[in-house]
Amino acid sequence: MNIIILAAGQGKRMYSNLPKVLHPLAGKSLAAHIIDTARSLAPGKMIVVSGHGGEVVRTSLSAPDICWAEQAQQLGTGHAVAQAMPMLGAGGQTLVLYGDVPLTRPETLERLLQVAADGLGILTVNMNNPSGYGRIVRNAKGEVERIVEEKDANAAQKTICEVNTGIMAIPTAHLARWLGQLKNDNAQGEYYLTDIVALAVAEGVTIRTAQPNNEWEVLGVNSKVQLAELERQHQRNLAEGLLHAGVRLADPARIDVRGRLTCGRDVSIDVGCVFEGMNELADAVEIGPYCVLKNVRVGPGTRIAAYCHIEEASIGPDGVIGPYARLRPGAELGAEVHIGNFVEVKKSRIGDKSKANHLAYIGDAEIGQRVNVGAGTITCNYDGANKFKTIIEDDVFIGSDTQLVAPVIVGRGATLGAGTTLTKNAPPDALTVSRAKQVTVSNWQRPVKATK
Repeated sequence: MNIIILAAGQGKRMYSNLPKVLHPLAGKSLAAHIIDTARSLAPGKMIVVSGHGGEVVRTSLSAPDICWAEQAQQLGTGHAVAQAMPMLGAGGQTLVLYGDVPLTRPETLERLLQVAADGLGILTVNMNNPSGYGRIVRNAKGEVERIVEEKDANAAQKTICEVNTGIMAIPTAHLARWLGQLKNDNAQGEYYLTDIVALAVAEGVTIRTAQPNNEWEVLGVNSKVQLAELERQHQRNLAEGLLHAGVRLADPARIDVRGRLTCGRDVSIDVGCVFEGMNELADAVEIGPYCVLKNVRVGPGTRIAAYCHIEEASIGPDGVIGPYARLRPGAELGAEVHIGNFVEVKKSRIGDKSKANHLAYIGDAEIGQRVNVGAGTITCNYDGANKFKTIIEDDVFIGSDTQLVAPVIVGRGATLGAGTTLTKNAPPDALTVSRAKQVTVSNWQRPVKATK
């Protein structure tokens, strides 16, 4: 079985310099969605036909299993398919898909391939408002006679609600012959792939139809309005899947999953959360409102409060994060770690039961277990050219407003007094303080503003 994906359209109604098929839906381009669906069918060959913005499209979607054909002039769907034909063998079926129809399910396409057998299979759908779609014209026996594009349809044909989705399963040998017989004597002056239906009827080739379970599976994108509508539909589908899997969503209409989100039992997600890339939430994880997680693993029992931004990080079990915390790439937190409000952690490992509860920056650091990082503490890891590491061993207490100028080591059990600027290693089990002597000046007069 071959698959041809048509991705050559310009998308003028998108009002964008980005080729239409590269516009994102749920964090992935429209074409990438249907390419992934095509892969799940294990085709012998997959060909993407590019055209407008072809180089950008090929660069963005390039993969070892994709062959490319170019439609230099957009002369219709039949012409587009013809550009891919030299790459196909003569046998088997060819499935035609569209790069701007992203949500077709593999099960629907498998059903189409099965009903097509050795004949022509057409995916159709009944729409309450079929405006803009080609109509399926059937004879008195209910057999498909032809497909009429809306611009070529008469008044009676426009009342037909069964429409062509454009998705077809076609015997490859027949397809090659039929494409050579297409003509462009229509309102658009284009070579319609749909005209092969009349050719199949003339040759007595069996035509069968299949329908998707849901209309949204065959909806295409031609404008930003349609893109937004499909985005919401896709997010509703994902939210419904999470709910069926036992996840508690405070509001299924206010969650965005732009990648893959896997959840354990008794996971709770509040409103306005965005999940990008690959995220894994273990049992009993609680995510507060308006959090953004990207490629994050969260251990069981961890609570993430509101407005946290977490990226490329790992959080151990029973942690308490936020609100307003930021974990940047390379943050690795052990069990029962507390990261509080306005604390930023970057490329650092923090051991079990350690805490940084407020207003701190921890970067390029190795922090042991049961460490307390006081408010206002920062690791000074960058000298303007190079990054250096801070090591804080177990059971250290760091007072507020401390600066640790890396590279520096704080020994096990050490205490750093508030306001310390540490430029040398602090020995274990000792108090290290670095601050100016406090002075009180008696009878000192505060300056007053000069009067005119």
